[in-house]
Amino acid sequence: MIIRTAVLFAATLLLATTMAFAPASAASLGDPSSLNARAPDSYKAKFETSKGVFVIQVTRSWAPNGADRFYNLVKNGFFDDARFFRVIDGFMVQFGISGNPDVSAAWTNATIPDDPVRESNARGTVTFATAGPNTRTTQVFINFNNNSMLNGQGFAPFGKVVSGMNVVDSLYKGYGEGAPRGNGPNQGLLKSQGNAYLLTQFPKLDYIKKATIQ
Repeated sequence: MIIRTAVLFAATLLLATTMAFAPASAASLGDPSSLNARAPDSYKAKFETSKGVFVIQVTRSWAPNGADRFYNLVKNGFFDDARFFRVIDGFMVQFGISGNPDVSAAWTNATIPDDPVRESNARGTVTFATAGPNTRTTQVFINFNNNSMLNGQGFAPFGKVVSGMNVVDSLYKGYGEGAPRGNGPNQGLLKSQGNAYLLTQFPKLDYIKKATIQ
């Protein structure tokens, strides 16, 4: 009886310890309204990818709403296992659609207000994609070149790649622009089918193994 009690206690302790140190789950990612922490004034995000590591330095004063959203996405594992689904040589690389369709659905309408454009879309800067005013959700892009023409369109950089830009440059570009304008992935199908769609139709895409706040 004493042995059984001890085993039960040990199992309970192990479960409690595991829960205490468990990473953010899909359940937390399924509730965008709960992920609203204010980001530090400056922080770094490390991205471990299929091509190597790059680091983004985020400066909150550049675009506070964007910096806060990016912080919460990285901190809670949103980008883990996500593909670089739109990679246009000489322009930019885009990512930020979850490989889990349920998570994608949860974030569809989780928009944030626009930030004023305070920094130019220079090479290496990181910016949220938009579909019009106040429509930013989870998709971001890294500029390959100086894309200052985006400044007047409301694209507000919130950070910059400070290490591993060579890794960013090496991400697979063979599929180009997305459907229907190009031969790359269709964002609607990616959102509804997740990584299963990309693995069968676009297997060469590079991906994020893990993203963490440093």
